[in-house]
Amino acid sequence: MSRILIIGAGGVGRVAALKCAQLPEVFTDIMLASRTKSKCDAIAADSPVPMQTAAVDADNVPETVALIKQFKPDLVLNVALPYQDLNIMDACLETGVHYVDTANYEPLDEAKFEYKWQWAYQDRFREAGLTALLGSGFDPGVTNIFTAYAAKHHFDEIHVLDIIDCNAGEHGQAFATNFNPEINIREVTAKGRYWERGEWVETDPLSWSMSYDFPEGIGPKKCYLMYHEELESLVNNIKGLKRARFWMTFGDSYLKHLEVLGNVGMTGIAPVDFQGQKIVPIQFLKALLPDPGSLGPLTKGRTCIGCLMKGIKDGREKTVYIYNICDHEEAYAEVGSQAISYTTGVPAMIGALMLATGTWKGAGVFNMEQFDPDPFMAALDAHGLPWTEVEL
Repeated sequence: MSRILIIGAGGVGRVAALKCAQLPEVFTDIMLASRTKSKCDAIAADSPVPMQTAAVDADNVPETVALIKQFKPDLVLNVALPYQDLNIMDACLETGVHYVDTANYEPLDEAKFEYKWQWAYQDRFREAGLTALLGSGFDPGVTNIFTAYAAKHHFDEIHVLDIIDCNAGEHGQAFATNFNPEINIREVTAKGRYWERGEWVETDPLSWSMSYDFPEGIGPKKCYLMYHEELESLVNNIKGLKRARFWMTFGDSYLKHLEVLGNVGMTGIAPVDFQGQKIVPIQFLKALLPDPGSLGPLTKGRTCIGCLMKGIKDGREKTVYIYNICDHEEAYAEVGSQAISYTTGVPAMIGALMLATGTWKGAGVFNMEQFDPDPFMAALDAHGLPWTEVEL
Protein backbone atom coordinates (compact mmCIF):
# COMPACT_ATOMS: atom_id res chain seq x y z
CA MET A 1 0.00 0.00 0.00
CA SER A 2 1.38 3.34 -1.04
CA ARG A 3 0.72 7.06 -1.10
CA ILE A 4 1.61 8.62 -4.47
CA LEU A 5 2.08 12.24 -5.50
CA ILE A 6 1.72 12.74 -9.27
CA ILE A 7 3.11 16.03 -10.62
CA GLY A 8 1.77 17.06 -14.04
CA ALA A 9 -1.80 17.21 -15.33
CA GLY A 10 -1.39 17.03 -19.10
CA GLY A 11 -2.47 14.06 -21.21
CA VAL A 12 0.07 11.69 -19.65
CA GLY A 13 -0.74 12.90 -16.14
CA ARG A 14 -4.41 12.22 -16.78
CA VAL A 15 -3.74 8.64 -17.88
CA ALA A 16 -1.27 7.92 -15.07
CA ALA A 17 -3.61 9.30 -12.40
CA LEU A 18 -6.69 7.43 -13.64
CA LYS A 19 -4.72 4.17 -14.03
CA CYS A 20 -3.39 4.54 -10.44
CA ALA A 21 -7.00 5.09 -9.36
CA GLN A 22 -7.87 1.69 -10.84
CA LEU A 23 -5.56 0.10 -8.23
CA PRO A 24 -6.81 1.41 -4.87
CA GLU A 25 -5.42 -1.67 -3.13
CA VAL A 26 -1.91 -0.46 -4.08
CA PHE A 27 -2.27 3.33 -4.40
CA THR A 28 -4.32 3.96 -1.29
CA ASP A 29 -3.94 7.76 -1.46
CA ILE A 30 -3.39 9.79 -4.62
CA MET A 31 -2.58 13.47 -4.94
CA LEU A 32 -2.41 15.13 -8.37
CA ALA A 33 -0.56 18.45 -8.51
CA SER A 34 0.15 20.91 -11.29
CA ARG A 35 0.78 24.61 -11.80
CA THR A 36 -2.92 24.86 -12.74
CA LYS A 37 -5.07 23.23 -10.05
CA SER A 38 -8.21 23.35 -12.20
CA LYS A 39 -6.61 20.82 -14.59
CA CYS A 40 -6.07 18.47 -11.66
CA ASP A 41 -9.64 19.00 -10.45
CA ALA A 42 -11.01 18.07 -13.90
CA ILE A 43 -9.06 14.79 -13.85
CA ALA A 44 -10.02 14.04 -10.25
CA ALA A 45 -13.68 14.47 -11.19
CA ASP A 46 -13.33 11.47 -13.53
CA SER A 47 -11.58 9.27 -10.97
CA PRO A 48 -13.40 6.20 -9.60
CA VAL A 49 -11.84 6.88 -6.17
CA PRO A 50 -11.24 10.12 -4.22
CA MET A 51 -8.15 12.00 -5.43
CA GLN A 52 -6.60 15.02 -3.73
CA THR A 53 -5.41 17.94 -5.87
CA ALA A 54 -3.02 20.83 -5.34
CA ALA A 55 -1.29 23.68 -7.14
CA VAL A 56 2.50 23.47 -7.31
CA ASP A 57 5.22 25.20 -9.29
CA ALA A 58 7.61 22.30 -9.93
CA ASP A 59 10.37 24.77 -10.84
CA ASN A 60 10.29 25.91 -7.21
CA VAL A 61 12.04 23.32 -5.02
CA PRO A 62 10.93 24.76 -1.63
CA GLU A 63 7.30 24.82 -2.84
CA THR A 64 7.54 21.20 -4.01
CA VAL A 65 9.23 20.20 -0.74
CA ALA A 66 6.42 21.84 1.23
CA LEU A 67 3.78 19.93 -0.73
CA ILE A 68 5.61 16.62 -0.23
CA LYS A 69 5.91 17.27 3.51
CA GLN A 70 2.22 18.10 3.67
CA PHE A 71 0.99 15.02 1.75
CA LYS A 72 3.73 12.59 2.91
CA PRO A 73 3.83 10.35 -0.19
CA ASP A 74 5.95 7.21 -0.47
CA LEU A 75 6.90 8.15 -4.01
CA VAL A 76 6.63 11.00 -6.50
CA LEU A 77 5.67 10.30 -10.11
CA ASN A 78 6.96 13.15 -12.29
CA VAL A 79 4.96 13.55 -15.51
CA ALA A 80 5.62 17.27 -15.75
CA LEU A 81 8.08 18.83 -18.25
CA PRO A 82 11.61 17.42 -18.67
CA TYR A 83 13.00 20.83 -17.67
CA GLN A 84 11.73 20.17 -14.14
CA ASP A 85 13.29 16.74 -13.52
CA LEU A 86 16.26 17.92 -11.47
CA ASN A 87 14.19 20.23 -9.26
CA ILE A 88 11.76 17.42 -8.45
CA MET A 89 14.67 15.01 -7.79
CA ASP A 90 16.12 17.60 -5.39
CA ALA A 91 12.78 17.81 -3.59
CA CYS A 92 12.59 14.01 -3.31
CA LEU A 93 16.08 13.84 -1.81
CA GLU A 94 15.25 16.57 0.70
CA THR A 95 12.09 14.78 1.82
CA GLY A 96 13.22 11.13 1.56
CA VAL A 97 10.80 9.80 -1.07
CA HIS A 98 11.30 7.65 -4.17
CA TYR A 99 11.21 9.22 -7.65
CA VAL A 100 9.85 8.06 -11.04
CA ASP A 101 9.78 9.97 -14.34
CA THR A 102 9.07 9.33 -18.03
CA ALA A 103 11.60 11.54 -19.85
CA ASN A 104 15.15 12.61 -19.16
CA TYR A 105 16.24 16.10 -18.18
CA GLU A 106 16.53 18.74 -20.86
CA PRO A 107 17.89 22.24 -20.19
CA LEU A 108 15.47 24.99 -21.13
CA ASP A 109 18.03 26.98 -23.12
CA GLU A 110 19.52 24.12 -25.16
CA ALA A 111 17.72 21.48 -27.26
CA LYS A 112 19.82 18.68 -25.83
CA PHE A 113 18.52 15.76 -23.83
CA GLU A 114 20.84 13.24 -22.20
CA TYR A 115 21.12 11.35 -18.94
CA LYS A 116 24.35 12.86 -17.59
CA TRP A 117 22.56 15.37 -15.36
CA GLN A 118 20.37 12.71 -13.75
CA TRP A 119 23.06 10.02 -13.59
CA ALA A 120 25.07 12.56 -11.56
CA TYR A 121 22.51 12.02 -8.75
CA GLN A 122 23.56 8.37 -8.36
CA ASP A 123 25.57 8.74 -5.13
CA ARG A 124 23.04 11.03 -3.46
CA PHE A 125 20.11 8.66 -4.05
CA ARG A 126 22.18 5.62 -3.06
CA GLU A 127 23.38 7.23 0.17
CA ALA A 128 19.80 8.28 0.96
CA GLY A 129 18.57 4.71 0.39
CA LEU A 130 16.12 5.96 -2.27
CA THR A 131 15.24 4.75 -5.77
CA ALA A 132 15.12 7.08 -8.77
CA LEU A 133 13.58 5.27 -11.75
CA LEU A 134 14.26 7.11 -15.01
CA GLY A 135 12.26 6.97 -18.22
CA SER A 136 9.24 4.86 -17.27
CA GLY A 137 7.19 5.80 -20.34
CA PHE A 138 6.97 3.88 -23.60
CA ASP A 139 10.01 5.12 -25.47
CA PRO A 140 11.97 5.41 -23.25
CA GLY A 141 10.53 2.83 -20.90
CA VAL A 142 8.71 -0.08 -22.47
CA THR A 143 11.26 -0.17 -25.31
CA ASN A 144 14.00 -0.62 -22.68
CA ILE A 145 11.94 -3.41 -21.08
CA PHE A 146 11.30 -5.13 -24.44
CA THR A 147 15.07 -5.11 -25.08
CA ALA A 148 15.91 -6.41 -21.59
CA TYR A 149 13.25 -9.11 -21.91
CA ALA A 150 14.68 -10.25 -25.24
CA ALA A 151 18.21 -10.23 -23.79
CA LYS A 152 16.98 -12.42 -20.92
CA HIS A 153 14.80 -14.89 -22.84
CA HIS A 154 15.75 -14.87 -26.53
CA PHE A 155 19.44 -14.04 -26.97
CA ASP A 156 22.88 -14.72 -25.63
CA GLU A 157 23.85 -11.41 -27.24
CA ILE A 158 21.81 -8.75 -29.07
CA HIS A 159 23.95 -7.24 -31.83
CA VAL A 160 21.50 -4.97 -33.67
CA LEU A 161 18.60 -3.01 -32.15
CA ASP A 162 16.10 -0.92 -34.10
CA ILE A 163 13.41 0.79 -32.04
CA ILE A 164 10.58 1.70 -34.41
CA ASP A 165 7.75 4.04 -33.37
CA CYS A 166 4.73 4.36 -35.67
CA ASN A 167 1.70 6.54 -35.09
CA ALA A 168 -0.76 5.51 -37.79
CA GLY A 169 -3.48 7.72 -36.31
CA GLU A 170 -5.27 10.65 -37.97
CA HIS A 171 -6.75 13.68 -36.20
CA GLY A 172 -7.77 15.82 -39.19
CA GLN A 173 -5.75 18.89 -38.16
CA ALA A 174 -3.47 20.64 -40.65
CA PHE A 175 -0.59 20.65 -38.16
CA ALA A 176 -0.65 19.45 -34.58
CA THR A 177 1.62 17.50 -32.22
CA ASN A 178 0.49 14.49 -30.21
CA PHE A 179 2.25 15.63 -27.04
CA ASN A 180 3.68 18.91 -25.72
CA PRO A 181 4.46 20.89 -28.92
CA GLU A 182 7.59 22.51 -27.51
CA ILE A 183 9.16 19.19 -26.45
CA ASN A 184 7.98 17.42 -29.61
CA ILE A 185 9.38 19.99 -32.05
CA ARG A 186 12.70 20.35 -30.19
CA GLU A 187 13.08 16.56 -30.38
CA VAL A 188 12.20 16.23 -34.07
CA THR A 189 14.37 19.13 -35.26
CA ALA A 190 17.48 17.94 -33.38
CA LYS A 191 20.28 16.10 -35.17
CA GLY A 192 19.89 12.33 -35.51
CA ARG A 193 22.35 10.08 -33.69
CA TYR A 194 22.86 6.32 -33.55
CA TRP A 195 25.32 3.83 -32.05
CA GLU A 196 27.63 1.94 -34.40
CA ARG A 197 30.66 -0.16 -33.45
CA GLY A 198 31.43 1.58 -30.19
CA GLU A 199 30.79 5.21 -31.12
CA TRP A 200 28.01 7.69 -31.77
CA VAL A 201 27.36 8.71 -35.39
CA GLU A 202 25.51 11.98 -36.02
CA THR A 203 23.17 12.72 -38.94
CA ASP A 204 21.36 15.84 -40.14
CA PRO A 205 17.79 16.10 -38.79
CA LEU A 206 15.42 13.67 -40.56
CA SER A 207 17.96 13.03 -43.32
CA TRP A 208 17.82 9.21 -43.09
CA SER A 209 14.64 7.27 -43.77
CA MET A 210 13.42 3.74 -44.44
CA SER A 211 10.11 2.05 -45.14
CA TYR A 212 8.88 -0.50 -42.61
CA ASP A 213 5.90 -2.82 -43.05
CA PHE A 214 4.04 -2.70 -39.72
CA PRO A 215 2.03 -5.70 -38.53
CA GLU A 216 -1.69 -6.33 -38.03
CA GLY A 217 -2.83 -4.43 -41.10
CA ILE A 218 -1.08 -1.11 -40.44
CA GLY A 219 1.19 -1.72 -43.44
CA PRO A 220 4.24 0.10 -44.83
CA LYS A 221 5.14 3.53 -43.45
CA LYS A 222 8.12 5.82 -43.96
CA CYS A 223 10.29 6.05 -40.83
CA TYR A 224 12.98 8.64 -40.05
CA LEU A 225 16.13 8.12 -37.99
CA MET A 226 16.20 10.27 -34.85
CA TYR A 227 18.14 10.35 -31.63
CA HIS A 228 16.18 9.09 -28.64
CA GLU A 229 17.31 8.94 -25.04
CA GLU A 230 16.85 5.22 -24.38
CA LEU A 231 19.70 4.49 -26.78
CA GLU A 232 22.11 6.17 -24.36
CA SER A 233 21.34 3.83 -21.47
CA LEU A 234 20.76 0.68 -23.55
CA VAL A 235 24.23 0.78 -25.12
CA ASN A 236 25.64 0.89 -21.57
CA ASN A 237 23.47 -1.86 -20.08
CA ILE A 238 22.78 -4.35 -22.90
CA LYS A 239 26.01 -6.20 -23.60
CA GLY A 240 27.13 -6.94 -27.14
CA LEU A 241 25.25 -4.17 -28.99
CA LYS A 242 27.06 -3.33 -32.21
CA ARG A 243 24.38 -1.02 -33.62
CA ALA A 244 21.39 0.70 -32.03
CA ARG A 245 19.02 3.09 -33.81
CA PHE A 246 15.66 4.78 -33.24
CA TRP A 247 13.08 5.42 -35.98
CA MET A 248 9.79 7.34 -36.01
CA THR A 249 7.09 7.76 -38.65
CA PHE A 250 5.95 11.21 -39.84
CA GLY A 251 3.42 12.18 -42.49
CA ASP A 252 4.43 14.38 -45.43
CA SER A 253 2.11 17.22 -44.32
CA TYR A 254 3.63 17.30 -40.82
CA LEU A 255 7.17 17.45 -42.22
CA LYS A 256 6.29 20.20 -44.74
CA HIS A 257 4.72 22.37 -42.06
CA LEU A 258 7.74 21.77 -39.81
CA GLU A 259 10.14 22.71 -42.62
CA VAL A 260 8.33 25.98 -43.34
CA LEU A 261 8.06 26.90 -39.65
CA GLY A 262 11.78 26.17 -39.23
CA ASN A 263 12.68 28.26 -42.27
CA VAL A 264 10.91 31.33 -40.85
CA GLY A 265 12.39 30.86 -37.37
CA MET A 266 9.26 29.74 -35.52
CA THR A 267 10.94 26.63 -34.06
CA GLY A 268 13.79 28.63 -32.48
CA ILE A 269 14.45 28.40 -28.75
CA ALA A 270 16.49 31.63 -28.39
CA PRO A 271 14.45 34.65 -27.22
CA VAL A 272 13.80 37.43 -29.74
CA ASP A 273 12.78 41.06 -29.12
CA PHE A 274 9.19 41.83 -30.09
CA GLN A 275 7.56 45.15 -29.27
CA GLY A 276 9.74 45.67 -26.24
CA GLN A 277 9.57 42.19 -24.75
CA LYS A 278 11.39 38.91 -25.09
CA ILE A 279 9.51 36.09 -26.82
CA VAL A 280 10.74 32.51 -27.43
CA PRO A 281 9.44 31.62 -30.92
CA ILE A 282 8.72 27.95 -30.18
CA GLN A 283 6.77 28.90 -27.03
CA PHE A 284 4.68 31.37 -29.06
CA LEU A 285 4.11 28.65 -31.68
CA LYS A 286 2.99 26.28 -28.91
CA ALA A 287 0.31 28.82 -27.92
CA LEU A 288 -1.02 28.85 -31.51
CA LEU A 289 -1.15 25.08 -32.05
CA PRO A 290 -3.99 22.79 -30.93
CA ASP A 291 -3.65 21.56 -27.35
CA PRO A 292 -2.65 17.87 -27.64
CA GLY A 293 -5.36 17.10 -25.08
CA SER A 294 -7.98 18.39 -27.50
CA LEU A 295 -6.99 15.77 -30.10
CA GLY A 296 -8.30 12.83 -28.05
CA PRO A 297 -11.87 12.75 -29.37
CA LEU A 298 -10.66 13.49 -32.93
CA THR A 299 -7.97 10.83 -33.31
CA LYS A 300 -8.62 7.51 -35.01
CA GLY A 301 -6.24 4.67 -35.89
CA ARG A 302 -3.49 2.88 -34.01
CA THR A 303 0.07 3.18 -32.80
CA CYS A 304 2.67 0.44 -33.16
CA ILE A 305 5.86 0.73 -31.14
CA GLY A 306 8.37 -2.08 -30.92
CA CYS A 307 11.92 -3.36 -30.90
CA LEU A 308 13.41 -5.28 -33.82
CA MET A 309 16.44 -7.19 -32.53
CA LYS A 310 19.05 -9.38 -34.20
CA GLY A 311 21.64 -11.42 -32.37
CA ILE A 312 22.96 -14.83 -31.37
CA LYS A 313 21.35 -17.65 -29.39
CA ASP A 314 23.18 -20.95 -28.88
CA GLY A 315 25.56 -20.08 -31.70
CA ARG A 316 22.93 -19.33 -34.33
CA GLU A 317 21.63 -16.02 -35.67
CA LYS A 318 18.15 -15.01 -34.57
CA THR A 319 15.77 -12.08 -35.20
CA VAL A 320 12.96 -11.18 -32.79
CA TYR A 321 10.36 -8.41 -32.98
CA ILE A 322 8.45 -7.40 -29.83
CA TYR A 323 5.76 -4.75 -30.21
CA ASN A 324 2.58 -3.21 -28.84
CA ILE A 325 -0.37 -1.91 -30.84
CA CYS A 326 -2.63 0.64 -29.15
CA ASP A 327 -5.93 1.94 -30.53
CA HIS A 328 -6.55 5.70 -30.18
CA GLU A 329 -10.33 5.38 -29.85
CA GLU A 330 -10.16 2.57 -27.29
CA ALA A 331 -7.70 4.56 -25.19
CA TYR A 332 -9.97 7.61 -25.32
CA ALA A 333 -13.01 5.55 -24.35
CA GLU A 334 -11.20 4.25 -21.25
CA VAL A 335 -9.42 7.33 -19.89
CA GLY A 336 -10.27 10.29 -22.13
CA SER A 337 -6.84 10.52 -23.80
CA GLN A 338 -5.52 9.33 -27.16
CA ALA A 339 -2.99 6.51 -27.54
CA ILE A 340 0.14 8.72 -27.41
CA SER A 341 -0.71 9.78 -23.85
CA TYR A 342 -1.99 6.29 -23.02
CA THR A 343 1.19 4.50 -24.09
CA THR A 344 3.23 6.82 -21.85
CA GLY A 345 0.85 7.13 -18.91
CA VAL A 346 0.24 3.41 -18.42
CA PRO A 347 3.99 2.55 -18.13
CA ALA A 348 4.41 5.54 -15.79
CA MET A 349 1.83 3.96 -13.49
CA ILE A 350 3.49 0.53 -13.85
CA GLY A 351 6.92 1.94 -12.94
CA ALA A 352 5.35 3.41 -9.80
CA LEU A 353 3.61 0.06 -9.20
CA MET A 354 6.95 -1.80 -9.37
CA LEU A 355 8.38 0.44 -6.63
CA ALA A 356 5.21 0.69 -4.54
CA THR A 357 4.91 -3.10 -4.27
CA GLY A 358 8.64 -3.65 -3.70
CA THR A 359 8.84 -5.73 -6.89
CA TRP A 360 11.74 -3.54 -7.95
CA LYS A 361 14.00 -2.16 -5.26
CA GLY A 362 17.44 -0.64 -5.05
CA ALA A 363 19.21 2.47 -3.81
CA GLY A 364 20.43 4.81 -6.54
CA VAL A 365 19.49 6.05 -10.01
CA PHE A 366 18.29 3.34 -12.40
CA ASN A 367 17.25 3.00 -16.01
CA MET A 368 14.45 0.57 -16.77
CA GLU A 369 16.55 -2.23 -18.25
CA GLN A 370 18.54 -2.55 -15.01
CA PHE A 371 15.60 -4.28 -13.31
CA ASP A 372 13.96 -7.66 -14.01
CA PRO A 373 11.70 -7.09 -17.06
CA ASP A 374 9.33 -10.01 -16.43
CA PRO A 375 6.98 -8.43 -13.85
CA PHE A 376 6.77 -5.25 -15.91
CA MET A 377 5.90 -7.26 -19.04
CA ALA A 378 3.16 -9.06 -17.10
CA ALA A 379 1.79 -5.72 -15.88
CA LEU A 380 1.69 -4.34 -19.44
CA ASP A 381 -0.58 -7.23 -20.41
CA ALA A 382 -2.75 -6.73 -17.34
CA HIS A 383 -3.19 -2.95 -17.61
CA GLY A 384 -4.00 -2.23 -21.24
CA LEU A 385 -0.80 -2.52 -23.29
CA PRO A 386 -0.63 -6.15 -24.47
CA TRP A 387 2.50 -7.07 -26.41
CA THR A 388 3.36 -9.55 -29.12
CA GLU A 389 6.67 -11.30 -29.77
CA VAL A 390 7.50 -12.95 -33.08
CA GLU A 391 10.61 -14.62 -34.40
CA LEU A 392 11.26 -13.45 -37.95
